[in-house]
Amino acid sequence: MDDIVRRAMAKWPNVPDCYGWLALDARGAWRMRDERAQHLNRAGDKVTQPKLLDFINRNYAADERGCWYFQNGPQRVFVNLEAAPFIARTDPQQGLLLHTGAPFTNVERGFMTNMGELILEGTSKLAQVDDRDLAQLLVALQLDGKAAGDDALLAWLDGAPGKLCLPYLQQVVPLERVAAAHVPARFGFQRAPAP
Repeated sequence: MDDIVRRAMAKWPNVPDCYGWLALDARGAWRMRDERAQHLNRAGDKVTQPKLLDFINRNYAADERGCWYFQNGPQRVFVNLEAAPFIARTDPQQGLLLHTGAPFTNVERGFMTNMGELILEGTSKLAQVDDRDLAQLLVALQLDGKAAGDDALLAWLDGAPGKLCLPYLQQVVPLERVAAAHVPARFGFQRAPAP
């Protein structure tokens, strides 16, 4: 967290929290949601200013309820999550990068949803893979030590036995099935924080 944010929090400790105005979409874009976007249940405008993006990314955290927020000076701006608290993208140099720009190197386990989403967990972070990068990782999947073809992967998702894993860097990440509807409860985060 930035020092300027800590000082603002100390100076103005009772600033009310803000809900509904900021969202993180499933491709890792921050979106500002004005009253019209909230009323019409729209995604909102993509934040594109590099300095603002860096500021949000540096001051992004979760509270004890599993609600993610951006600490904007003395105010917590709670974030609506379309997918997961972090979004991971592939990078030819570093493997996976989180939407915040941080490398995601220490992946411990993974999950595939019934909707075909790939969710990775490690280093106290939970990230869904950006759907534009998913194909690159799916071709690397192994089922019982062999390349997992499309038919075998679909059968596994439907409950067929077998050990599915993702070779990643120097690790072999085991994958489990999880129902998409159960992801927030299973991993302890809220997609739409409320007061």
